[in-house]
Amino acid sequence: MGETQEQHGGIGTETAGSTGLADRVSLGTGAVAGVGAYVLGYLLTYLTQAGAVRDRLAGLNFLASLFGGEQVAAWQGVGWYFYNAHFVSTTVPSFGGTRTANLIASADANLAYLYVLPPLALLAAGAGVAFLADAGDPADGAVAALGVVPAYFLLALAGAFVFAYGGGDAGSVHPEYVTAALLAGLVYPAVFGAVGGAVAGVVGGE
Repeated sequence: MGETQEQHGGIGTETAGSTGLADRVSLGTGAVAGVGAYVLGYLLTYLTQAGAVRDRLAGLNFLASLFGGEQVAAWQGVGWYFYNAHFVSTTVPSFGGTRTANLIASADANLAYLYVLPPLALLAAGAGVAFLADAGDPADGAVAALGVVPAYFLLALAGAFVFAYGGGDAGSVHPEYVTAALLAGLVYPAVFGAVGGAVAGVVGGE
């Protein structure tokens, strides 16, 4: 009888531990932080690159206006830069198919600092989530900060379609969909959000 109770007790402890890990992920706060990180990263890219994007698109938009096509909006072009900052290439129609491009790497000016914006925004988001969750060690902070992933993933996936230009037989210019979902949407927030949360956990544990 005692042995049976001990076995049941062990099962209960194991179940509580497994569900406890999921409970430590701050989904509510993480959703707000994930949205904030995505919007902040895009806004910083827009504020620093909108003028340059308009200049770079001027030739293409001139041709589009001549043939009655829709011009590329600056906010769309900035979106391509934003995804390039996640190392997500831009798919561009080409003769016989498509090609990929990284507009940051091919720009005349040195725009390498744009690669830092998404990680910084996610580090701050992860740290904020862990701080609000009262994380007392790096592990708790990292787990709590994983709450930023779902919202960031959904926005990264939706944004890849929102920032698309064109369509039909001519094809469209857009961030690579699969890479946008997997790299920008999952890897970036999971890694940098967790690192930010872990750092906040270290500070909170002192």
